[in-house]
Amino acid sequence: MSRQLIIYSPAGIVSAAAPVRRATKRLTALGFEPSVDESALTKHQRFAGDDATRLAAIHRVAQAAPAVALATRGGYGLSRLLDTLDWKLIAQSVEQGTAWVGYSDVTALQLAALAHKATGPAKPGEGVSAGFWAGPMACDDFGRDDSPEGGDDVTQDCFVEAMTGELEAVGFRTDVGFDGLDVVGRLWGGNLAVTQALLGTEHFPNIKNGVLFLEDVNEHPYRIERALLQLHQAGILDKQKAIVLGAFTEYRKSPLDRGYNLKTVIAYLRSLTKTPILTGLPFGHVPVKLSLPLGRQANLVVQGRDAFVMW
Repeated sequence: MSRQLIIYSPAGIVSAAAPVRRATKRLTALGFEPSVDESALTKHQRFAGDDATRLAAIHRVAQAAPAVALATRGGYGLSRLLDTLDWKLIAQSVEQGTAWVGYSDVTALQLAALAHKATGPAKPGEGVSAGFWAGPMACDDFGRDDSPEGGDDVTQDCFVEAMTGELEAVGFRTDVGFDGLDVVGRLWGGNLAVTQALLGTEHFPNIKNGVLFLEDVNEHPYRIERALLQLHQAGILDKQKAIVLGAFTEYRKSPLDRGYNLKTVIAYLRSLTKTPILTGLPFGHVPVKLSLPLGRQANLVVQGRDAFVMW
């Protein structure tokens, strides 16, 4: 089976071509057949081309239906396209075997795909890789200039296993207090701010009894709390089987915090919802990140402090 991979830019501007070239070289070494979409390096304001250019890029990739559609980076821009995307075309690409991979702003595309049922007939336990995967992106995870391999090897190995249908579970260390937890639900989520921004729109998936995972970057703990509170007050958190928090990084502490931090935020949210809130998922704006299949039925099991997500 062909492992054709197309690198495209659906959101923020790619400031330099070098990371894309490095990513192409590294992905070739990993066994893929990468190509770069014709508008991947286009620049318009802070975007990788104007809205029409980026919309056309997504549709062009969908029509090509490669094994993997890999975003260059996130940033911002996909929310502007959700009302005009051809979801049937996206669904057809998934049915033909395409895995759409990314995180950060790509969360908008992924969650909207769940809402519009563009994810295809993925069946647990059958090595299905097509669909939508929260996972690495070309520039930062395969094209870094400070790494001989272009990025973290665990991240890359996990990605390769996911894209070849070999990945069926991931594990991580979590907080004490969840030993014996065993739940089954649809795996969904991504970037917290993007997830919050979709709430109340037709692009927000109505998932009950799911396993919701979240991450973010450059957001102070009070902003993280505010976003989580909105999801809670909208009834989203209570409807889930579990919430799994990834990395929340690169925020600045304030002298006004006076002991208020991410740990106090999590403790407060735990006091409000009956849904267990776990931490420690290796996912987010960090070098080491897992690849997670969105919309798939997943089994979350905790043994001691060891958590496993299986599908």
